[in-house]
Amino acid sequence: MNTAGHTDDQGLDLIPFRGIRYVPERVGSLAAVTSPPYDVVVRPDGLLHLESADPHNIVRLILPQATTPAARNEQAAETLHAWLSQGILAPDPEPRLYVYEQRDADILQRGVIGALRLSEADDGIVLPHEGVMPHVVEDRAGLMRATNANLEPLLLTYRSNGDATGATAVVERTVLNKPLLSTTTEDGFSHRLWAVTDPADLAEIQSDLSHHQALIADGHHRWATNLRLRSEHPSPSPWDRGLVLLVDTARYPLRVRAIHRYLHRLPVPDALAALADSFRIRTVEGPLPSALEALAEAATESNAFLLAGDGGFHLIDRPSPDLLARTIPADPPEAWRTLDATVLHSTLLDHIWKIPDAPEYIAYIHDTAATVEKAERDGGTAVLMHPVREEVVRDLARQGVTMPRKSTSFGPKPASGLVLRSLDF
Repeated sequence: MNTAGHTDDQGLDLIPFRGIRYVPERVGSLAAVTSPPYDVVVRPDGLLHLESADPHNIVRLILPQATTPAARNEQAAETLHAWLSQGILAPDPEPRLYVYEQRDADILQRGVIGALRLSEADDGIVLPHEGVMPHVVEDRAGLMRATNANLEPLLLTYRSNGDATGATAVVERTVLNKPLLSTTTEDGFSHRLWAVTDPADLAEIQSDLSHHQALIADGHHRWATNLRLRSEHPSPSPWDRGLVLLVDTARYPLRVRAIHRYLHRLPVPDALAALADSFRIRTVEGPLPSALEALAEAATESNAFLLAGDGGFHLIDRPSPDLLARTIPADPPEAWRTLDATVLHSTLLDHIWKIPDAPEYIAYIHDTAATVEKAERDGGTAVLMHPVREEVVRDLARQGVTMPRKSTSFGPKPASGLVLRSLDF
């Protein structure tokens, strides 16, 4: 996301920090102490699996389990303090940036982890593309206040000219060296981390990034939480910055996947009956991959969704133009008005199904199969989405247009637990 005309004090401002990392000799394995980001962990099954993988799994910090929010936050703070005092976690000796690589059979992603100066959306430096849920921001803020730490990096993307200069050149030189750590998680991804401490390399990264803006790919709630906490502390302070992973998507394109909805209190027959003639409804053959292919094909022509939960798959598409005109705000750009997430929330959830966007009514689930399984087990409706193209997200963000929350899932997401930022160091 090049921004011609950005000067050094207008672009991304990334600085080194003393990372907090697991001491390999003190844990079973690095893979066993990592976790997906807090909002991707499927609860309760995935949470229990991670907790049992290793007594020091990072999930005990990012998703502490207790009866009240205050007790959860206190528990996380006590756990972090204990692990530091016991030498389970330790700060690196001096500030550095970190080069981080994720790789599986299909994708290679590399980027730089550092402490980024926070900026508001209207500054045009870091661009959000989704709204946030206030209760989640409050929850994360309480946890960060208690621990005095950035426990997980956000995932931000920027676009170079693709010619491997500046920060990207430093990344590609750095990965030729021996990494600080290397591990493979059970999802098949290998993770490697390097320190960047050479003053010339640090200067090259910082100078290059100062001419770029970034898109928040993952971590909107953590970004909003960082902004809230910054406002609570007089500047300058460590709260002026947040922990981020910056990826040059001109060099390392991300995957963009959909985030699905599970409607707790709406059985599939009721969901279909309420549609009447407002959408075309077709039953499509399974198994799930085949049904998703039908969804992808339908999505090339109109808004389309796949409903599941009753043992079958129901493709709904071709919404009534009159219905869309009545239910979708006319002011935003057409690219926003025609998003599947816009139609889902404005037309289906608000107007036809009359379902409040609250946790007791809707769950947002990244894993497609898990969404279907939950619907079939619990009797609600899984609404499966087709992913949005990255360029659509980027163009809307540049216009300052916020997409409906949980519209996209960029990945691969950085593993939690490889490097933390304590504001005490």
